[in-house]
Amino acid sequence: MPLFSRILFVTALGLCGGAASCSGCHTASTAKGPLVAGPPTVRLYFVSDLAGAIEPCGCSKDQLGGLDHAGAWIAQERAKAPASALVTAGPLFFMDPTLKPEKVGQDTQKAETLAAVLKQLDFAAFAPAKNEWAAGPEELGKLKDASGAAMLFGNAQVPGAVPFVVRELGGVKVAFLGVANPDVAGVVATPAADAIKAAAQAAKGQGAKILIALASVGRGEAKRIADVVPELTAILVGSTGGSGDSNTQAPPPERVGTVLIAETGNHLQTVAVLDLYVRDGSGTFADATGLELGRKRQELQGRADDLHVKIANWEKENKVAKADLDARRADLARLEAEKAELDVAKPPETGSYFRYTVKEIRDSLGKDAKLEEQLRAYYKRVNEANKVAFADRKPRPHDGKEPVYIGVNSCATCHDEAKDVWDKTKHAKAYETLSTQFKEFNLDCVSCHVTGYDMPGGSTVTHVDRLKDVQCEQCHGPGSRHAMSPDKVKIPVPKPKPDMCLSCHHSPHVEGFDPKVKMEEILGPGHGKKK
Repeated sequence: MPLFSRILFVTALGLCGGAASCSGCHTASTAKGPLVAGPPTVRLYFVSDLAGAIEPCGCSKDQLGGLDHAGAWIAQERAKAPASALVTAGPLFFMDPTLKPEKVGQDTQKAETLAAVLKQLDFAAFAPAKNEWAAGPEELGKLKDASGAAMLFGNAQVPGAVPFVVRELGGVKVAFLGVANPDVAGVVATPAADAIKAAAQAAKGQGAKILIALASVGRGEAKRIADVVPELTAILVGSTGGSGDSNTQAPPPERVGTVLIAETGNHLQTVAVLDLYVRDGSGTFADATGLELGRKRQELQGRADDLHVKIANWEKENKVAKADLDARRADLARLEAEKAELDVAKPPETGSYFRYTVKEIRDSLGKDAKLEEQLRAYYKRVNEANKVAFADRKPRPHDGKEPVYIGVNSCATCHDEAKDVWDKTKHAKAYETLSTQFKEFNLDCVSCHVTGYDMPGGSTVTHVDRLKDVQCEQCHGPGSRHAMSPDKVKIPVPKPKPDMCLSCHHSPHVEGFDPKVKMEEILGPGHGKKK
């Protein structure tokens, strides 16, 4: 496992003078006086704007995200922090607030798979966003029940939602309070701060010592909540809604008074961890993280992320000298060690305190076999359903005058040297990468692994016989007229520009993609280069 995965998340389980002690030694975390050893009293896993992202595209190595990776890591951490819970704010079950008609079945199955997986990760509560209503209120109710979590929406009257829920963790009562501003027809949201204030009072009446707000209202409104309800321990910030698969970076954590404002990168790129150490029965927590160093952490993390992308590409291409690759790995290790040192601060001598860290979800965390099988079953179900549902979807008709797609074998009649180059590229096996994973009929994937998708005379979800893989015509345009009269009709796009690659090779599907550099990898003698 890379050094990054071992040291970025430093929990400081049992610190004495700032040095980590043996995790096998335990004392009660609610004991009076300085904490000698033991796990945190309560650990909370925070996720903002998960938005239906069960895993990254997979086009690049070591990409951020993946439920199976997050599940494997959380399972490993249970021994260190047994009293834990996962909570979310912002878009959760769906990536978009409106589902495309042809994707309703697939996106609903994905949401149901997500809910089932979350239930296995001690999912406690979520504050909904606009996206949750994408498949209708009845489906939202089913997803809530399947996830096993409470839907918290204290500033509106919504079936199945409650203002707060109290759970006992580590012998301490923890209240999760929730608000949202989803802009959904028929849902009238009242002021969020007032709802949190009322829920906090009610929760304290039930004995809650720790108050955590889940707020799908944006960061500015979350800060206003912190001003109005200063007795909160933390606020997890989520968006009111969102759309698209682009990844975002969260701003660093901060405190408004003594209230921690937390937010993570969307699509499960990161998971934030709030470790709460309760001493002397106090519900007020001192900062043992050093949040004022947040900007420095963000700078180091940005530099580390850039190196992660470069190293992953170099390892994949196998063109960089081992000495150079080792040097960059050493640079990455130094950056990550420097950031890890920032995550460890000496706890106060007395009173309760917290530690806040952020974990990047990457391949190096491994996979949870059970969760991986659930995802695989989802892909199989979708594949089988879409194969039937789209069996009759024919390619878009053409007017008979415009050129149509003819397939690589027809092109090779005259351009055999170009095909020899193409045969050696990954483009020639693009469709195989889907079919081996039960994704060839997946609407999220197929369009970038075939030629002429949804174009006149091109391919569709199931009609790809001559157009599997990323063939000549995907870049050069449909070639029927050129093939019929090669001396009179030119190839539609004789020299494709690198920017054309970005229609598929864009973030977040591919990180650190340089189209000019990558285009060189698909050229050769007889295909863009002289012999």
